[in-house]
Amino acid sequence: MTATPDDARSGPAAAGRARFEDLLAEAGAVSVDGWDFSWLEGRATEERPSWGYARAMGERLGRARAALDIQTGGGEVLASAPKLPPLTVATEGWPANIARATALLHPLGAAVVADEDEPPLPFGDAAFDLVVSRHPVTTWWEEIARVLAPGGTYFSQHVGPASVFELVEYFLGPQPPHVRAGRDPEQARAAAEAAGLDVIGLRTERLRTEFFDIGAVVYFLRKVIWMVPGFTVDAYRPQLAALHRLIETEGPFVAHTTRFLIEARQPG
Repeated sequence: MTATPDDARSGPAAAGRARFEDLLAEAGAVSVDGWDFSWLEGRATEERPSWGYARAMGERLGRARAALDIQTGGGEVLASAPKLPPLTVATEGWPANIARATALLHPLGAAVVADEDEPPLPFGDAAFDLVVSRHPVTTWWEEIARVLAPGGTYFSQHVGPASVFELVEYFLGPQPPHVRAGRDPEQARAAAEAAGLDVIGLRTERLRTEFFDIGAVVYFLRKVIWMVPGFTVDAYRPQLAALHRLIETEGPFVAHTTRFLIEARQPG
């Protein structure tokens, strides 16, 4: 039996196109405010570093007297700590996240300060005995050293080099060596030491990430805006359509995140 034109319009290809458009619409409509990725449950998985940053951060916060969380996002990670120091402050630059973090952290006794992530930090010298940050976009080591009290600690999980670059290079093509080598943990160590800090811990891990549908890819790129700068569905529709077909026929799109954990202390 041969397919008629009506059969073609209502067959598997048409169903695939409809599913593609539905996934794009769903992922394009959901809010990407804050730093909560729970919308991806069932749609994507990311292997977590073995050191358990949130737990380790919480332990240090429980022992601190005055703490600063730099680039807090929506405040979700800081809010997960069982106990906050008597003085806890968070900075954030994105207006939507400032409002979200304020609503979440103020009831816990933490203040949120609007800061555009450009030096100087809006605090006095030696103001904190603990500074934390999860996935900072930029690390101003001289400012961290300045606001740390003698004996104070910076504790942070950073995104490492070429993280999720399988996805980045799918859309942007092969990246030059200097881009792939960015965010090198040894460069972070050198910068911390140049600012006068003693690096007392540095660990790195490469972790598996899987995207199970094209909606997960769209949501991720809308939220993590520096991965594919200027990403929009319309600008990358042909690549998205091809990737949708690849996932539908061959299974999840696999990428690898890189993370490093760094702890540095202010001498004294």
